[in-house]
Amino acid sequence: MSRVQKILACLASCYPEVKTELKFKSPFELLMATILSAQTTDRQVNNVTPTLFSKYPAPEYLAGENHLTVAKIIKGVGLYHTKARYLVATAEILMDSFDGQVPQTLDELLTLPGVGRKTAKVVLANAFNKPALAVDTHVFRVSRRLGLTEAKTPDRVGQDLEAVIPRGQWIAAHHRLVQHGRRVCQARNPLCHQCCLAIYCPSASFDLSKQ
Repeated sequence: MSRVQKILACLASCYPEVKTELKFKSPFELLMATILSAQTTDRQVNNVTPTLFSKYPAPEYLAGENHLTVAKIIKGVGLYHTKARYLVATAEILMDSFDGQVPQTLDELLTLPGVGRKTAKVVLANAFNKPALAVDTHVFRVSRRLGLTEAKTPDRVGQDLEAVIPRGQWIAAHHRLVQHGRRVCQARNPLCHQCCLAIYCPSASFDLSKQ
């Protein structure tokens, strides 16, 4: 078994059941929630989306809306004025160019305001179950610490991970790396002494020989 396979197996053992923590019932709801999640915790997003989703359950309800009205609803998330504009503009494009449906290709999703590669891949994976490996701050940090990549940008990190992780495991690997980053391999003071991956990690900050 290769080192990468051992890391993936260990993550699967630690986090057997994984999925996005964003709450949604449709691709459009997930798209809105993921746009809101930039520089914001999933918990903050989940606090505002029930009201947002009830008022705008589909693009036709949001297209043409005054962004200030939307901003009041999503005030609990960071950059809410900018994100309100993104949501309204995205709904309008969905109505004008995609028959009110969330597109199912990376290139099409990237044409929407506020949608970068991470957001697009989260939607592809979680709304449509299409193989995609989104790189957020946790995936970026954990994969670099594990030595799975030395790349310095999220796009390059994603390319490196997709090259070494089997395509069928991309979605699960993303969720497990996210969970590991949140719970153990934190940005500050990583809990290396509690980490199931410490024996495979060149960045582990304690002496394994003393354990």
